[in-house]
Amino acid sequence: MHLDPEPTRNNLLADWRLWAGRIAVVALAVGAGWIVVGFTWLAEQADGYFNQLRQAASWAPLLWTPLCTALVVWCTRRWAPGAAGSGIPQVMATLERRVGEGERGLFVSLKLSLAKIVLTAGGLLGGLSLGREGPSVQIAAGVMLQARRLMPGGGKTGPAVGVHGLLVAGGAAGIAAAFNTPLGGVMFAIEELARAPEQRSSGLIIAAIVLGGLVAVSAHGNGAYFGVIHAADIGLQLLLPGLLLAVLAGGAGGLFSRLLIASLSGGPERLNRLRARRPVLFAAGCGLAVAAIGLVTGGATFGSGYASTRNMVEGTATMPAAYALFKFIATWITTWSGVPAGIFAPSLAIGAAIGNDVALALYHAQVPALIALGMVGFLAAATQAPLTAFIIVMEMVDGHAMVLSLMACALVSFGVSRAISPPLYPTLARLQLARIPQSKAEPEPPPHD
Repeated sequence: MHLDPEPTRNNLLADWRLWAGRIAVVALAVGAGWIVVGFTWLAEQADGYFNQLRQAASWAPLLWTPLCTALVVWCTRRWAPGAAGSGIPQVMATLERRVGEGERGLFVSLKLSLAKIVLTAGGLLGGLSLGREGPSVQIAAGVMLQARRLMPGGGKTGPAVGVHGLLVAGGAAGIAAAFNTPLGGVMFAIEELARAPEQRSSGLIIAAIVLGGLVAVSAHGNGAYFGVIHAADIGLQLLLPGLLLAVLAGGAGGLFSRLLIASLSGGPERLNRLRARRPVLFAAGCGLAVAAIGLVTGGATFGSGYASTRNMVEGTATMPAAYALFKFIATWITTWSGVPAGIFAPSLAIGAAIGNDVALALYHAQVPALIALGMVGFLAAATQAPLTAFIIVMEMVDGHAMVLSLMACALVSFGVSRAISPPLYPTLARLQLARIPQSKAEPEPPPHD
Protein backbone atom coordinates (compact mmCIF):
# COMPACT_ATOMS: atom_id res chain seq x y z
CA MET A 1 0.00 0.00 0.00
CA HIS A 2 1.38 3.36 -1.00
CA LEU A 3 1.84 5.86 1.80
CA ASP A 4 2.24 9.59 1.29
CA PRO A 5 5.67 10.84 2.33
CA GLU A 6 6.03 12.76 5.55
CA PRO A 7 5.11 16.41 4.90
CA THR A 8 8.14 18.66 4.54
CA ARG A 9 8.59 22.01 6.26
CA ASN A 10 7.73 23.83 3.04
CA ASN A 11 4.54 21.80 2.66
CA LEU A 12 3.51 22.68 6.20
CA LEU A 13 4.16 26.37 5.57
CA ALA A 14 2.18 26.21 2.37
CA ASP A 15 -0.79 24.52 3.96
CA TRP A 16 -2.68 27.58 5.12
CA ARG A 17 -5.48 25.42 6.47
CA LEU A 18 -3.16 23.86 9.04
CA TRP A 19 -1.94 27.24 10.24
CA ALA A 20 -5.42 28.73 10.26
CA GLY A 21 -6.48 25.81 12.48
CA ARG A 22 -3.59 26.42 14.83
CA ILE A 23 -4.43 30.10 15.08
CA ALA A 24 -8.05 29.19 15.86
CA VAL A 25 -6.95 26.85 18.66
CA VAL A 26 -4.64 29.45 20.19
CA ALA A 27 -7.30 32.19 19.94
CA LEU A 28 -9.93 30.00 21.59
CA ALA A 29 -7.47 29.01 24.35
CA VAL A 30 -6.94 32.68 25.16
CA GLY A 31 -10.69 33.24 24.96
CA ALA A 32 -11.37 30.30 27.30
CA GLY A 33 -8.87 31.70 29.78
CA TRP A 34 -10.59 35.09 29.78
CA ILE A 35 -14.02 33.51 30.17
CA VAL A 36 -12.78 31.58 33.23
CA VAL A 37 -11.36 34.85 34.58
CA GLY A 38 -14.78 36.46 34.10
CA PHE A 39 -16.43 33.46 35.74
CA THR A 40 -14.06 33.84 38.70
CA TRP A 41 -15.06 37.49 39.07
CA LEU A 42 -18.77 36.63 38.90
CA ALA A 43 -18.37 33.85 41.48
CA GLU A 44 -16.54 36.20 43.85
CA GLN A 45 -19.25 38.83 43.44
CA ALA A 46 -21.96 36.26 44.20
CA ASP A 47 -20.11 35.08 47.29
CA GLY A 48 -19.66 38.69 48.40
CA TYR A 49 -23.38 39.46 48.05
CA PHE A 50 -24.26 36.41 50.13
CA ASN A 51 -21.88 37.52 52.89
CA GLN A 52 -23.47 40.98 52.88
CA LEU A 53 -26.89 39.37 53.29
CA ARG A 54 -25.65 37.19 56.14
CA GLN A 55 -24.10 40.17 57.92
CA ALA A 56 -27.30 42.17 57.57
CA ALA A 57 -29.41 39.35 59.06
CA SER A 58 -27.67 36.30 60.49
CA TRP A 59 -30.85 34.20 60.18
CA ALA A 60 -31.40 35.06 56.50
CA PRO A 61 -29.62 31.95 55.12
CA LEU A 62 -32.30 29.75 56.69
CA LEU A 63 -34.73 31.21 54.14
CA TRP A 64 -32.46 32.34 51.31
CA THR A 65 -30.21 29.28 50.93
CA PRO A 66 -33.05 26.71 50.51
CA LEU A 67 -34.87 29.05 48.10
CA CYS A 68 -31.74 29.67 46.04
CA THR A 69 -30.81 25.97 45.98
CA ALA A 70 -34.29 24.98 44.82
CA LEU A 71 -34.26 27.65 42.10
CA VAL A 72 -30.83 26.62 40.79
CA VAL A 73 -31.83 22.94 40.65
CA TRP A 74 -35.14 23.78 38.94
CA CYS A 75 -33.35 25.87 36.29
CA THR A 76 -30.70 23.22 35.82
CA ARG A 77 -33.18 20.39 35.30
CA ARG A 78 -35.40 22.45 33.02
CA TRP A 79 -32.84 24.11 30.75
CA ALA A 80 -29.39 22.55 31.24
CA PRO A 81 -29.38 19.05 32.82
CA GLY A 82 -25.85 18.51 31.54
CA ALA A 83 -24.61 21.37 33.72
CA ALA A 84 -25.37 19.58 37.00
CA GLY A 85 -22.50 18.40 39.15
CA SER A 86 -18.81 19.10 38.86
CA GLY A 87 -18.28 19.29 35.11
CA ILE A 88 -15.20 17.05 35.07
CA PRO A 89 -17.23 13.80 34.66
CA GLN A 90 -19.06 15.38 31.71
CA VAL A 91 -15.80 16.15 29.92
CA MET A 92 -14.46 12.66 30.67
CA ALA A 93 -17.69 11.13 29.35
CA THR A 94 -17.40 13.16 26.15
CA LEU A 95 -13.91 11.73 25.59
CA GLU A 96 -15.35 8.21 25.32
CA ARG A 97 -15.18 6.89 21.77
CA ARG A 98 -18.79 5.76 21.74
CA VAL A 99 -19.98 9.34 22.28
CA GLY A 100 -20.71 10.62 18.77
CA GLU A 101 -21.38 14.04 17.35
CA GLY A 102 -25.06 13.85 18.17
CA GLU A 103 -24.53 12.95 21.85
CA ARG A 104 -21.64 15.31 22.56
CA GLY A 105 -23.97 18.22 23.26
CA LEU A 106 -25.42 16.32 26.23
CA PHE A 107 -22.16 16.86 28.10
CA VAL A 108 -20.16 19.74 26.59
CA SER A 109 -21.34 22.70 24.52
CA LEU A 110 -21.24 26.47 24.50
CA LYS A 111 -24.80 26.56 25.84
CA LEU A 112 -23.82 24.34 28.78
CA SER A 113 -20.76 26.54 29.42
CA LEU A 114 -22.93 29.64 29.70
CA ALA A 115 -25.44 27.81 31.89
CA LYS A 116 -22.63 26.50 34.09
CA ILE A 117 -21.33 30.02 34.69
CA VAL A 118 -24.71 31.42 35.73
CA LEU A 119 -25.88 28.41 37.77
CA THR A 120 -22.61 27.92 39.67
CA ALA A 121 -22.60 31.61 40.56
CA GLY A 122 -26.20 31.12 41.68
CA GLY A 123 -25.10 28.37 44.05
CA LEU A 124 -22.46 30.65 45.56
CA LEU A 125 -25.05 33.41 45.83
CA GLY A 126 -26.98 30.97 48.03
CA GLY A 127 -23.95 30.24 50.23
CA LEU A 128 -23.61 26.61 49.14
CA SER A 129 -20.35 24.77 49.81
CA LEU A 130 -19.01 24.40 46.29
CA GLY A 131 -15.97 25.23 44.19
CA ARG A 132 -15.68 26.79 40.76
CA GLU A 133 -12.63 24.82 39.58
CA GLY A 134 -14.46 21.70 38.36
CA PRO A 135 -17.10 23.82 36.58
CA SER A 136 -14.24 25.75 34.93
CA VAL A 137 -13.19 22.50 33.24
CA GLN A 138 -16.57 22.05 31.54
CA ILE A 139 -16.83 25.77 30.75
CA ALA A 140 -13.44 25.98 29.06
CA ALA A 141 -13.93 22.67 27.23
CA GLY A 142 -17.19 23.96 25.77
CA VAL A 143 -15.45 27.13 24.59
CA MET A 144 -12.49 25.26 23.08
CA LEU A 145 -14.81 22.91 21.21
CA GLN A 146 -15.96 25.91 19.16
CA ALA A 147 -12.56 25.90 17.44
CA ARG A 148 -13.96 23.17 15.20
CA ARG A 149 -16.25 25.76 13.63
CA LEU A 150 -13.30 28.04 12.90
CA MET A 151 -10.85 25.44 11.56
CA PRO A 152 -10.89 25.03 7.77
CA GLY A 153 -11.79 21.49 6.76
CA GLY A 154 -8.92 19.16 6.24
CA GLY A 155 -5.58 20.31 4.94
CA LYS A 156 -2.69 18.09 3.90
CA THR A 157 -2.17 16.80 7.42
CA GLY A 158 -5.77 16.94 8.65
CA PRO A 159 -7.23 19.30 11.26
CA ALA A 160 -4.78 21.06 13.56
CA VAL A 161 -6.37 19.41 16.62
CA GLY A 162 -9.13 16.79 16.75
CA VAL A 163 -12.16 16.80 19.02
CA HIS A 164 -10.32 14.77 21.69
CA GLY A 165 -7.45 17.25 21.75
CA LEU A 166 -9.76 20.25 21.96
CA LEU A 167 -11.61 18.75 24.92
CA VAL A 168 -8.37 17.91 26.72
CA ALA A 169 -6.89 21.35 26.03
CA GLY A 170 -10.06 23.15 27.10
CA GLY A 171 -10.63 21.14 30.27
CA ALA A 172 -7.03 21.46 31.42
CA ALA A 173 -6.92 25.16 30.51
CA GLY A 174 -9.93 25.60 32.80
CA ILE A 175 -8.02 24.11 35.74
CA ALA A 176 -4.94 26.17 34.88
CA ALA A 177 -6.92 29.40 34.76
CA ALA A 178 -9.02 28.62 37.84
CA PHE A 179 -6.03 27.86 40.07
CA ASN A 180 -3.63 30.32 38.42
CA THR A 181 -1.29 27.36 37.79
CA PRO A 182 -0.43 26.55 34.14
CA LEU A 183 1.70 23.59 35.22
CA GLY A 184 -1.20 22.20 37.23
CA GLY A 185 -3.36 22.34 34.11
CA VAL A 186 -0.83 20.36 32.09
CA MET A 187 -0.60 17.71 34.81
CA PHE A 188 -4.41 17.51 35.04
CA ALA A 189 -4.55 16.86 31.30
CA ILE A 190 -1.99 14.08 31.56
CA GLU A 191 -3.41 12.46 34.68
CA GLU A 192 -7.18 12.74 34.26
CA LEU A 193 -8.11 13.51 30.65
CA ALA A 194 -5.51 12.48 28.08
CA ARG A 195 -5.78 8.71 28.17
CA ALA A 196 -5.04 8.50 24.44
CA PRO A 197 -3.30 11.78 23.58
CA GLU A 198 -2.99 12.99 20.02
CA GLN A 199 0.74 12.67 19.48
CA ARG A 200 0.81 14.82 16.35
CA SER A 201 -0.76 17.84 18.05
CA SER A 202 0.43 17.34 21.64
CA GLY A 203 2.65 20.43 21.48
CA LEU A 204 -0.25 22.60 20.36
CA ILE A 205 -2.49 21.11 23.08
CA ILE A 206 0.06 21.91 25.80
CA ALA A 207 0.53 25.42 24.38
CA ALA A 208 -3.25 25.97 24.57
CA ILE A 209 -3.34 24.79 28.20
CA VAL A 210 -0.45 27.05 29.19
CA LEU A 211 -2.00 30.04 27.39
CA GLY A 212 -5.25 29.55 29.29
CA GLY A 213 -3.32 29.59 32.56
CA LEU A 214 -1.20 32.59 31.57
CA VAL A 215 -4.35 34.61 30.92
CA ALA A 216 -5.31 34.07 34.57
CA VAL A 217 -1.80 35.00 35.68
CA SER A 218 -1.99 38.23 33.67
CA ALA A 219 -5.39 39.04 35.20
CA HIS A 220 -4.73 38.08 38.83
CA GLY A 221 -0.98 38.48 39.07
CA ASN A 222 1.54 35.75 39.79
CA GLY A 223 0.29 35.16 43.33
CA ALA A 224 -0.71 31.80 44.76
CA TYR A 225 -4.40 30.92 44.81
CA PHE A 226 -4.61 30.53 48.62
CA GLY A 227 -1.60 32.62 49.54
CA VAL A 228 1.90 31.36 50.31
CA ILE A 229 2.65 28.67 52.87
CA HIS A 230 5.84 29.57 54.73
CA ALA A 231 7.01 26.21 56.02
CA ALA A 232 10.00 25.96 58.35
CA ASP A 233 12.92 23.62 57.66
CA ILE A 234 11.59 20.10 57.28
CA GLY A 235 13.28 17.35 59.28
CA LEU A 236 12.71 13.87 60.62
CA GLN A 237 10.45 15.30 63.33
CA LEU A 238 7.77 15.68 60.64
CA LEU A 239 7.93 12.01 59.58
CA LEU A 240 5.46 10.47 62.06
CA PRO A 241 2.99 13.41 62.14
CA GLY A 242 3.15 13.58 58.35
CA LEU A 243 2.50 9.85 57.97
CA LEU A 244 -0.40 10.03 60.44
CA LEU A 245 -1.84 12.98 58.54
CA ALA A 246 -1.46 11.25 55.17
CA VAL A 247 -3.40 8.23 56.44
CA LEU A 248 -6.11 10.39 58.07
CA ALA A 249 -6.50 12.60 55.00
CA GLY A 250 -6.48 9.56 52.72
CA GLY A 251 -9.16 7.83 54.77
CA ALA A 252 -11.32 10.96 54.96
CA GLY A 253 -10.89 11.67 51.24
CA GLY A 254 -11.69 8.07 50.33
CA LEU A 255 -14.82 8.17 52.49
CA PHE A 256 -15.81 11.48 50.89
CA SER A 257 -15.40 10.01 47.40
CA ARG A 258 -17.33 6.85 48.28
CA LEU A 259 -20.12 8.90 49.86
CA LEU A 260 -20.48 11.07 46.76
CA ILE A 261 -20.58 8.03 44.49
CA ALA A 262 -23.16 6.27 46.66
CA SER A 263 -25.35 9.37 46.92
CA LEU A 264 -25.28 10.21 43.21
CA SER A 265 -25.74 6.64 42.02
CA GLY A 266 -28.78 5.57 44.01
CA GLY A 267 -28.15 5.29 47.74
CA PRO A 268 -29.36 5.86 50.40
CA GLU A 269 -32.35 4.40 48.60
CA ARG A 270 -35.18 6.13 50.49
CA LEU A 271 -33.69 9.61 50.16
CA ASN A 272 -32.78 9.12 46.53
CA ARG A 273 -36.34 8.03 45.77
CA LEU A 274 -37.40 11.41 47.18
CA ARG A 275 -34.63 13.06 45.13
CA ALA A 276 -35.93 11.39 41.97
CA ARG A 277 -39.63 12.16 42.61
CA ARG A 278 -39.29 15.67 44.09
CA PRO A 279 -35.87 17.01 43.05
CA VAL A 280 -36.66 20.66 43.76
CA LEU A 281 -38.08 19.89 47.21
CA PHE A 282 -35.08 17.67 47.96
CA ALA A 283 -32.76 20.50 46.88
CA ALA A 284 -34.54 22.90 49.23
CA GLY A 285 -34.02 20.45 52.10
CA CYS A 286 -30.33 20.21 51.25
CA GLY A 287 -30.11 23.99 51.19
CA LEU A 288 -31.73 24.19 54.62
CA ALA A 289 -29.20 21.67 55.99
CA VAL A 290 -26.29 23.66 54.54
CA ALA A 291 -27.71 26.86 56.04
CA ALA A 292 -28.05 25.24 59.47
CA ILE A 293 -24.48 23.97 59.37
CA GLY A 294 -23.30 27.43 58.33
CA LEU A 295 -25.06 29.08 61.27
CA VAL A 296 -23.64 26.52 63.72
CA THR A 297 -20.09 27.26 62.50
CA GLY A 298 -20.52 31.03 62.49
CA GLY A 299 -20.62 31.15 58.69
CA ALA A 300 -17.30 29.36 58.21
CA THR A 301 -18.70 26.56 56.02
CA PHE A 302 -20.55 28.82 53.59
CA GLY A 303 -19.09 29.21 50.12
CA SER A 304 -16.07 27.57 48.54
CA GLY A 305 -13.91 27.67 51.67
CA TYR A 306 -11.42 30.03 50.05
CA ALA A 307 -11.42 32.52 52.94
CA SER A 308 -11.16 29.81 55.60
CA THR A 309 -8.28 28.11 53.82
CA ARG A 310 -6.44 31.39 53.36
CA ASN A 311 -6.91 32.23 57.04
CA MET A 312 -5.44 28.86 58.05
CA VAL A 313 -2.55 29.21 55.59
CA GLU A 314 -1.73 32.69 56.86
CA GLY A 315 -2.51 31.89 60.50
CA THR A 316 -4.79 34.91 60.85
CA ALA A 317 -7.92 33.28 62.30
CA THR A 318 -9.00 30.44 64.57
CA MET A 319 -11.34 27.94 62.95
CA PRO A 320 -14.47 26.64 64.72
CA ALA A 321 -14.27 23.27 66.46
CA ALA A 322 -14.86 20.32 64.10
CA TYR A 323 -14.69 22.65 61.07
CA ALA A 324 -13.31 19.84 58.90
CA LEU A 325 -16.27 17.59 59.70
CA PHE A 326 -18.86 20.32 59.15
CA LYS A 327 -17.27 21.41 55.85
CA PHE A 328 -17.14 17.76 54.77
CA ILE A 329 -20.88 17.33 55.41
CA ALA A 330 -21.85 20.69 53.87
CA THR A 331 -19.92 19.91 50.67
CA TRP A 332 -21.42 16.43 50.40
CA ILE A 333 -24.98 17.76 50.86
CA THR A 334 -24.37 20.55 48.35
CA THR A 335 -23.19 18.09 45.70
CA TRP A 336 -26.06 15.70 46.47
CA SER A 337 -28.61 18.48 45.99
CA GLY A 338 -28.01 18.46 42.22
CA VAL A 339 -26.64 21.98 41.75
CA PRO A 340 -23.63 22.63 39.48
CA ALA A 341 -20.80 22.33 42.00
CA GLY A 342 -17.10 21.54 42.09
CA ILE A 343 -15.22 20.01 45.01
CA PHE A 344 -11.61 21.15 44.52
CA ALA A 345 -11.68 24.28 46.70
CA PRO A 346 -13.83 22.70 49.46
CA SER A 347 -11.50 19.68 49.45
CA LEU A 348 -8.50 21.93 49.99
CA ALA A 349 -10.35 23.64 52.85
CA ILE A 350 -11.19 20.29 54.48
CA GLY A 351 -7.60 19.08 54.07
CA ALA A 352 -6.19 22.29 55.51
CA ALA A 353 -8.49 21.93 58.53
CA ILE A 354 -7.41 18.30 59.09
CA GLY A 355 -3.77 19.40 58.97
CA ASN A 356 -4.50 22.28 61.32
CA ASP A 357 -6.24 19.93 63.79
CA VAL A 358 -3.30 17.51 63.77
CA ALA A 359 -0.92 20.41 64.36
CA LEU A 360 -3.01 21.64 67.30
CA ALA A 361 -3.02 18.12 68.77
CA LEU A 362 0.78 18.24 68.61
CA TYR A 363 0.97 21.53 70.52
CA HIS A 364 1.19 23.82 67.46
CA ALA A 365 4.19 22.00 66.00
CA GLN A 366 4.92 22.50 62.27
CA VAL A 367 1.52 24.13 61.65
CA PRO A 368 2.18 25.50 58.11
CA ALA A 369 3.79 22.26 56.94
CA LEU A 370 0.98 20.08 58.27
CA ILE A 371 -1.66 22.35 56.71
CA ALA A 372 0.06 21.94 53.35
CA LEU A 373 0.26 18.17 53.78
CA GLY A 374 -3.41 18.02 54.78
CA MET A 375 -4.42 19.98 51.68
CA VAL A 376 -2.50 17.78 49.26
CA GLY A 377 -3.53 14.59 51.08
CA PHE A 378 -7.28 15.17 51.10
CA LEU A 379 -7.38 16.56 47.56
CA ALA A 380 -5.34 13.61 46.23
CA ALA A 381 -7.62 11.16 48.07
CA ALA A 382 -10.92 12.76 47.07
CA THR A 383 -10.08 13.19 43.39
CA GLN A 384 -7.60 10.28 43.15
CA ALA A 385 -5.38 12.57 41.08
CA PRO A 386 -2.25 12.70 43.27
CA LEU A 387 0.06 14.41 40.79
CA THR A 388 -2.41 17.20 40.04
CA ALA A 389 -2.98 17.72 43.78
CA PHE A 390 0.76 17.77 44.39
CA ILE A 391 1.41 20.37 41.67
CA ILE A 392 -1.43 22.65 42.78
CA VAL A 393 -0.33 22.70 46.43
CA MET A 394 3.39 22.75 45.61
CA GLU A 395 2.99 26.10 43.86
CA MET A 396 1.65 27.55 47.14
CA VAL A 397 4.68 26.56 49.23
CA ASP A 398 7.48 29.04 49.81
CA GLY A 399 10.65 27.18 48.87
CA HIS A 400 11.38 23.62 47.78
CA ALA A 401 11.93 22.02 51.18
CA MET A 402 8.49 20.37 51.14
CA VAL A 403 8.41 19.07 47.57
CA LEU A 404 9.28 15.47 48.45
CA SER A 405 7.07 15.54 51.55
CA LEU A 406 4.09 16.76 49.53
CA MET A 407 4.63 14.13 46.86
CA ALA A 408 4.95 11.34 49.43
CA CYS A 409 1.83 12.50 51.28
CA ALA A 410 -0.18 12.65 48.03
CA LEU A 411 0.85 9.11 47.08
CA VAL A 412 0.15 7.64 50.55
CA SER A 413 -3.26 9.34 50.76
CA PHE A 414 -4.06 8.22 47.22
CA GLY A 415 -3.20 4.62 48.13
CA VAL A 416 -5.42 4.71 51.23
CA SER A 417 -8.28 6.23 49.23
CA ARG A 418 -8.04 3.57 46.51
CA ALA A 419 -8.57 0.91 49.17
CA ILE A 420 -11.80 2.63 50.26
CA SER A 421 -13.40 3.99 47.10
CA PRO A 422 -13.35 3.53 43.32
CA PRO A 423 -12.06 6.55 41.36
CA LEU A 424 -14.54 9.39 41.72
CA TYR A 425 -14.52 11.08 38.33
CA PRO A 426 -14.39 7.97 36.09
CA THR A 427 -17.25 6.44 38.09
CA LEU A 428 -19.35 9.60 37.79
CA ALA A 429 -18.45 9.75 34.09
CA ARG A 430 -20.03 6.31 33.64
CA LEU A 431 -23.17 7.63 35.30
CA GLN A 432 -23.15 10.52 32.82
CA LEU A 433 -22.98 8.06 29.93
CA ALA A 434 -26.29 6.58 31.12
CA ARG A 435 -27.93 9.78 29.83
CA ILE A 436 -27.27 8.69 26.24
CA PRO A 437 -30.44 7.26 24.67
CA GLN A 438 -30.35 3.49 25.11
CA SER A 439 -30.84 2.80 21.41
CA LYS A 440 -27.49 4.48 20.75
CA ALA A 441 -25.62 3.29 23.82
CA GLU A 442 -23.44 0.19 23.91
CA PRO A 443 -23.32 -2.07 26.96
CA GLU A 444 -21.10 -0.52 29.62
CA PRO A 445 -18.68 -2.78 31.53
CA PRO A 446 -19.28 -2.98 35.28
CA PRO A 447 -17.41 -0.42 37.43
CA HIS A 448 -14.09 -1.58 38.81
CA ASP A 449 -11.50 -0.17 41.16
